Amino acid sequence: MASPIKTVVVLVQENRSFDHMLGWMKSMNPEIDGVTGKESNLLSTTNHHSQRLYHTNKAGFIQPDPGHSFEATYEQIFGVEWSESSTPGLTPTMDGFAQQAEKVQPGLSEVVMTGFDPDSLPVYKELVSEFAVCDRWFSSIPTLTQPNRLYVHSATSYGATINDTEMMIKGYPQKTIFESVEDGGHSFGIYYQLPPSTLFYRNLRKLKYIDNFHQFDLHFKRHCKEGKLPNYVVVEQRYFGIKGLPGNDDHPSHDVSDGQKFVKEVYEALRSSPQWNEILFVIVYDEHGGFYDHVPTPNVGIPNPDGLIGPSPYNFQFDRLGVRVPAILVSPWIERGTVLHKPTGPYPTSEFEHSSIPATVKKIFGLKSHLTKRDEWAGTFEGVARRTTPRTDCPVTLPDPMKMREFEPDENEKLSEFQQELVQLGAVLNGDHKRDMFPSKLVENMTVTEGAKYLEDAYKKFCEDCEQAKRDGKDESHIVCLEEEPTPESPKKSSRSFSQKLFSCLVCEH
Repeated sequence: MASPIKTVVVLVQENRSFDHMLGWMKSMNPEIDGVTGKESNLLSTTNHHSQRLYHTNKAGFIQPDPGHSFEATYEQIFGVEWSESSTPGLTPTMDGFAQQAEKVQPGLSEVVMTGFDPDSLPVYKELVSEFAVCDRWFSSIPTLTQPNRLYVHSATSYGATINDTEMMIKGYPQKTIFESVEDGGHSFGIYYQLPPSTLFYRNLRKLKYIDNFHQFDLHFKRHCKEGKLPNYVVVEQRYFGIKGLPGNDDHPSHDVSDGQKFVKEVYEALRSSPQWNEILFVIVYDEHGGFYDHVPTPNVGIPNPDGLIGPSPYNFQFDRLGVRVPAILVSPWIERGTVLHKPTGPYPTSEFEHSSIPATVKKIFGLKSHLTKRDEWAGTFEGVARRTTPRTDCPVTLPDPMKMREFEPDENEKLSEFQQELVQLGAVLNGDHKRDMFPSKLVENMTVTEGAKYLEDAYKKFCEDCEQAKRDGKDESHIVCLEEEPTPESPKKSSRSFSQKLFSCLVCEH
C-alpha cells in the first residue's frame, strides 16, 4: 500500500534530553517511559554517602551549558571518567550526570536533574496529546552537536566525533538523503532563519543546489499556503540569540519558550496548507546537552555505518548510541496519544535514532538504496501513519508559550562551540579559512552578535558568488571557492539595530 505521506518535514532542535523535555509527560499518559520523581543520581558514584539528587519538574530558564562532549557523555552514561585505558563493554548505568555536572560548575548538578512540567511546554503538551511521541529515540553517537547532526541526513558522521576543521573546509563528502531524494525523482528544500548548517555537507555547496535553499521568513509560510512545499523539507532555526531575534533552537542559554514559539509557527503554517493531509512533521533533538535521562543507551549490536574509526584519543568504533532525546511525530494520519517504543525491526537490535530519518524517507518515497549500514539497521517510523483516513479534528492552532527568561539575550555573550563551528563554516564560504586567523583566532573573542553578523555576511557573499558562477556558465557540480583574499571593508555606521538589518537582509531569494 502506497504511503499517504508526500512531504516529510524535519526540525532538529538543540541539546536537551528526553527526560528533561518530555519525561514528565508521563503524568498525562502513563504509557510514556518518562519520569516520576523517583529517578536519581548520587553526587559521587564512588561515595554512597554523598548527596542524592532526585529528578524534579522544576526546570525553567537555564543559563549554564552542561557538559556534552565525548568525555562528559561517557561519564554521564557509565558513571566513571573516560581515559585511554577505559574498559570497553561497560554496562550503561546513567548515574554520572550529577557527578559530571558538578565538576563543570558547582550547583549545575541540580540543573541537569530537572525536567519541565508539561504546562511549562504547552506546545509540546498539545502535540504529544494530539499526535505521537517516541520514547525510545537516541542520538546517533555519544557526543556533541555536529557529528549527531551529520547523521540526521546522511546516517554517518564520516568518522567525526568532534569538530574537524579540515573536514569543515573540504565539506563532509558522504552521500546524503537530499541526493537520494533527488535521484528518486523527488524534491527537497531547506528553509533557514540564519545561514544553514546543512552546508557542512560538501555536496550541498554545489551550484545545482543553491536554489534549494530558502529564507524561512520570506518563503516558508508562502510555500505552505500555495501548496508548494517540496517532498523533503528541512527547517533550520536561529542558532544565535540577539535582541529582537532570540535564538529559538533550545540550546542553553536560549529560552525554550522561543523554541516553543517556533515549533508553533511551523506547525500552524503546515496545518493551514493544502498539503496538510500529505505531511509528516518530525521534531527531534540532536543530542542530550548534558541533561539527565534514565533510559540506558544501547551498546549492543550497533553497526558501524561505513567502517571508519574516530580519531585519537577516543578511537571510537561507532558501536554504541548516545543518550535518549525527544522525538515528536505529527500528521493527520496519526491517532491521538500514540506512543512509539522500540521498533520491531529490521534487525533484533534496531533502535530509533537519527539515521531513522533517512531510513524512513527511503521507505516512504521508495528510494533505491540505503546510505550506510546504519540507516539499513535503524528502525523506521512510517507505520505511525496507520489510519485509513486523515483526521479532521487536528488543532488548527497551538497554545501560546509563556516567556521564561525575564531579560533580553546577552549580545556580548561568547560563542558556544556549535556557534563557533557555524562561524568557521562561514569563513570557508567567504574564503577567510585561508587566513592565519582561521580557525581559532577568528572566534576566540567573537561575541554572539558579531558571530551572527559575520555568518550572515559570509553566506550572502557565498550566494552572490554562486549566482555569478552560474552566469559564467560553470558546471552545476561546481563548488564556489574564493581564490583571492577578501579585502577588508571599513564598517559603515547605521542607525538601525543589527536585528533590524539582519531581518531585512534578503539573501539568496530563491
